[in-house]
Amino acid sequence: MSDRLAVRKTFKLYLGGAFPRSESGRTYAVTDARGAFLANAAWASRKDARDAVVAARGAFAKWSGATAYNRGQVLYRVAEVMEGRHAQFCEEVAAGEGLSAGRARAVVDAAVDRWVWYAGWTDKLASVLGSANPVAGPFFGFSTPEPTGVVAVLAPQRSSLLGLVSVLAPVLAGGNTAVVVTSRERPLPAVTLGEVLATSDVPGGVVNLLTGDAGEIGPWLAEHDDVDAVDLTGAPPAQAMELERLAAGSIKRVLRPPAEEPDWSADPGLSRMTPFLETKTVWHPKGV
Repeated sequence: MSDRLAVRKTFKLYLGGAFPRSESGRTYAVTDARGAFLANAAWASRKDARDAVVAARGAFAKWSGATAYNRGQVLYRVAEVMEGRHAQFCEEVAAGEGLSAGRARAVVDAAVDRWVWYAGWTDKLASVLGSANPVAGPFFGFSTPEPTGVVAVLAPQRSSLLGLVSVLAPVLAGGNTAVVVTSRERPLPAVTLGEVLATSDVPGGVVNLLTGDAGEIGPWLAEHDDVDAVDLTGAPPAQAMELERLAAGSIKRVLRPPAEEPDWSADPGLSRMTPFLETKTVWHPKGV
């Protein structure tokens, strides 16, 4: 028997590439699927949400301005670091979601593979979604996809890693920056993902992770004038319509929550990238 005392953990937020405590000082206990204590997590406040949006806006120009190929390389590096933390992810997914060790390994494998899949799309979106348009005149007309901007993501509440990756990676692949509200009861895989992002090549502020209650934080993000789009996947069902109404105040793009929990292992196609891309059309005169 070891005489060492257990090192009780209080996990922080991930904002602007750093790990601050919540401005409010609030925390809450995170338990496993059987109710046993795992750790404490910060409970994000309205000020934390505002700080996350400021960080995301500040990082947008650099991230969206990088070449698509470079963004793909950076995102692939995240998958490499995730693979190195595979055992930790498995432990956290198994504890939080009540899965067997084998099933947890399959979920983590799928999450890493999903991240790699989206990393591969960064430099292909323009070819698939862009076009050279027929023009009645001596001009070229080109349409290309452009990132929307800062996207607030309410992550799935039940699928703590695969679901999280499935909503976050497509936002980043298109060149957007993200403010993510994690699963309230199962935040540990998201916290570990924040540590992965901090030790990879993703610039600070591109991803900001808020632990706490989506029902409390969601309205603050939906009505924030500097948020350009909202993914309501993890929103409380009774609150989704109100969040849409708040988002309409500043004409945000809104991805509505699914009617039922999706099968996160299914092929996602482009359905989670296109809602956060806009089309820019440029006309240019033809040379002689």
